[in-house]
Amino acid sequence: MPRVAAGWSREFAKHQTPPGHPERAARNEATRVALDELGDRVEEYSFKAATWPQICAIHHPRYVRSVAAVEGVRQHVAFDSDTIANGDTYRIARLAAGSAIGAVDAVFGGGVLRAFSLSRPPGHHAEVDRAMGYCFFNNIAIAAQHAIDAHGCQRIAIVDWDVHHGNGTQRAFEGRSDVLVVSSHQVKLYPGTGQHRDQGRGEGLGYTLNLPLAHEAADEELIALHRHVTLPILESFKPELILISAGFDAHERDNTAEQRITSAGFGRLAALLVDAADRLCMGRVVLVLEGGYDLDALRTSVVAVLEAALDPQRWLEQQSPAPTGKLALVLDALIELHSPHWPVLRTTPYATRVRP
Repeated sequence: MPRVAAGWSREFAKHQTPPGHPERAARNEATRVALDELGDRVEEYSFKAATWPQICAIHHPRYVRSVAAVEGVRQHVAFDSDTIANGDTYRIARLAAGSAIGAVDAVFGGGVLRAFSLSRPPGHHAEVDRAMGYCFFNNIAIAAQHAIDAHGCQRIAIVDWDVHHGNGTQRAFEGRSDVLVVSSHQVKLYPGTGQHRDQGRGEGLGYTLNLPLAHEAADEELIALHRHVTLPILESFKPELILISAGFDAHERDNTAEQRITSAGFGRLAALLVDAADRLCMGRVVLVLEGGYDLDALRTSVVAVLEAALDPQRWLEQQSPAPTGKLALVLDALIELHSPHWPVLRTTPYATRVRP
């Protein structure tokens, strides 16, 4: 089995939110239980807090200073109605970004093929100059830029399966062609961005894709979107690293949204992406934890994804039915929209079924 490692620290629990807040310290214990369940099959990689230059490669220094200004405060500080800091948040947010950076270093020089940063607070909503959606620093964007700056990567793919659109990640890279960003998310959900017609801009035109999930989508719908759109594009793009914003708030047990994804569904989707990485980029996959607020669902989903990282073939044995109904119409529209930039979409088995 390939070597798989995780980045976890008890320090992540020191970012404290007010009572009743979904993004709570107990999430850190849930991921620890998941790791313990897997035992010595999953190693742990070392990491340290992200540096000022690493964070400012994505975020505006003025904004970073505003987060640093809350260090040591004795009361909660609200950056918006959802995004609440305490006196430890700046230090822990730097550590969370450092965990994502450490995962990249682990797959490029640490002797592992896949690495999962089990950090909090999450990051994909954090914009260049703004905290939002429980996020302060955009961990996965910082990790992607680190892969470019420190490891010489020229093509990186980010796949975001969190139930919410990764607006911060899209904004960071939508004008660039060296980072492909694909996000599947429930339509008309917070933060209201991520329209399916978004394609990027300038040099990045064609390198932003948003895959809309209907209310109460189940495993097969999520998997079909990525199987018929994301995978062919990855084959054409040929990334040197696949990064995954692994949010689990689309889980059927999570009341954040209205999805019906199971833990096994996340495992199957992870296996598809890991299998693609084995063919395209020497197996290099980095996962970065985003949402997921039901503790049992978070635990079982992390276990499923790590098991898929260890042995994707077992998860690929389950066959998926051909898309029908509204899902087929959505796929047809996405293929029509993106095939001018990605002609490979017109040659996929699905595309040949629905076109003369």
